[in-house]
Amino acid sequence: MAVGAEQKINYFPVAGFKLGTTSAGIKTPGRKDLVIMQAQPGSTMAGVFTANAFCAAPVHICRQHLATQQPLLMVVNTGNANAGTGPQGMQDALSTCAAVADLAAVSAAQVLPFSTGVIGEHLPMPCLLNALPQAYANLTEDGWSDAAEGILTTDTRTKGASVKLQLSGTEITLTGIAKGSGMIRPNMATMLAYVATDIGLSQDLTQELVRDATELSFNRITVDGDMSTNDSCMLVATGASGLTVASGTADYHALREALVSLMQTLAQAIVRDGEGASKFIAITVAGGQNPQECLDVAYAIAHSPLVKTALFAADPNWGRILAAVGYAGITDLDVENLTIYLGNELLVANGGRADSYTEEAGQAVMDKDEITIRVDLKRGNSTETVWTTDLTYEYVRINADYRS
Repeated sequence: MAVGAEQKINYFPVAGFKLGTTSAGIKTPGRKDLVIMQAQPGSTMAGVFTANAFCAAPVHICRQHLATQQPLLMVVNTGNANAGTGPQGMQDALSTCAAVADLAAVSAAQVLPFSTGVIGEHLPMPCLLNALPQAYANLTEDGWSDAAEGILTTDTRTKGASVKLQLSGTEITLTGIAKGSGMIRPNMATMLAYVATDIGLSQDLTQELVRDATELSFNRITVDGDMSTNDSCMLVATGASGLTVASGTADYHALREALVSLMQTLAQAIVRDGEGASKFIAITVAGGQNPQECLDVAYAIAHSPLVKTALFAADPNWGRILAAVGYAGITDLDVENLTIYLGNELLVANGGRADSYTEEAGQAVMDKDEITIRVDLKRGNSTETVWTTDLTYEYVRINADYRS
C-alpha cells in the first residue's frame, strides 16, 4: 500500500558515475539485493549518517574512510543491516570493502559499505562475496533503475528523481535514488539515499550541500518516530560536465535549490510509501520564534499515535491535534491567540473550536488521501513543514511479521 499513483521515473545518466546490480540471495533468493556504484577518478563524495549511538558497522566504516581517503566506490546490500553485530560486523564490512577494491584495483579505504535490513544478524558473507563480481560486471551509467530496485527492503515501490538544469551555459544532471518505508524519523530515517551530479565540487562544498539539503528533506519526514541504525545519504560530484561551482555564486544557489527540491521529492516518496500508509500528511507550523519550536510542534503532532490513528480512521477528532500542540513544550504559548487549520478549514481559534468550524467540513478533509494540518503560533516569523503518514493496521502487521 502506498499513497498516490506510482509515477514512472525517467532517470538521466550522470556522466562519470556507474551502477551495477545483482542478486546475492542475502534474504530472498532471486531478489535484487546487491549494488555497486563507481565514480570516476577525481570525483568527490560526501555524506550524512544516522545520529543513533548504536549505528551499524557500515556507518562506522563509511565515516572512517571518508575522513582519510577520497572514496570512489560504494557497495550496498539489503536484507541484513549488519548492525548490533560487534567486532564480526566490522570485519565483515571491511572484508566487503576489500573484495570490491580488488575488483576495481583501488585501496579498500576508497570503498564505502552500506547495509539495510534485519538488525542483529551477521552478514551471509559467502553469498555476498560470491555475487560482487557480477554486480561489478554490470556497472553502467544507465544502471539507476535496477539499483533503485536493488536497495529496497519493505518498500512497495522504487524511489527516484532526475533533473537537468543549465548553469553558465552548461547542462548539468542531478539523479538520485532512495529507499525507506518504516523506522522513519528525523536524524535521519531507516533510509539510504544516493544522489550524483556531473558538476565539479570541492570536498567541503559537497559536504556542505549534502548536509544542508538533507536537513530540509530527509530530516523533515517521519513515519513512526523510530530512528534507524543505518541511515546514510550520499552526494557524489563527478566533475564530468567540465563545470565547477564555487560557494556563494549564482550557480551555487541554483544547484542548491535543485538539490533540495530533488531530495525533498525522494523524502516525500518515502513517506508516501510508509509502511501501511493510507494517508500523506503535511504539517506546517508558522509563526514560531525560531525554526526549532516550529519543528517541536510539528513533530508533536506527527508522532502522536492518537493523531495518526484518527487520520487513519478519517475521524476529525480535532482535540487530539490541539492536545499535541499543547504538550510540544513551547514556553509561554498563548493558546488564545494561535490558530489551527485542517485543510482550509479553521479548526481552532480563541482557545477552542472555531465558531465557523463544522464536523461535516472536517470530515470532508479527513476523507482525502492527502491532508494538510497548519498551525500558526503567532509569536514570530519562522515556518517549518514536516511530512508524515497515518498509523494503520497494516503497519502493525508488517512489523509484527518482519522476521517471519
